Amino acid sequence: MSRWAAKQPQGYNANSFQIGTPMSPLATALQSCDMLLIDGLHAFDFTSDESGLTIECMDGRQLRRWTFTPEQITAAIAVGDEWQLDDADGAHRLVCMSAFRAPDDDEDESDLDEPADR
Repeated sequence: MSRWAAKQPQGYNANSFQIGTPMSPLATALQSCDMLLIDGLHAFDFTSDESGLTIECMDGRQLRRWTFTPEQITAAIAVGDEWQLDDADGAHRLVCMSAFRAPDDDEDESDLDEPADR
């Protein structure tokens, strides 16, 4: 099974933190998104958990990978609908997005196996 098909929305949950530790605004936004835009590149393959945020995407033929610690996620700065995250390579722009999904039910479609009346 490909990583796309198995991808479930991931994020911080109540078990990810000790009691009394509030989630950062970016951690909260990551809970409800299923696609990211980082430095102008769309990324569907990302993991957000108690160890931080890991993002992978293809840029042409090159695999790009970003890793952010929980401290870097907490320190992220909101700028409009974007987040600025800093790491050893510099500043990165991150946008949390929701992907559109087609409905699974095929009730709207006619049965393609039936012959056409002529």
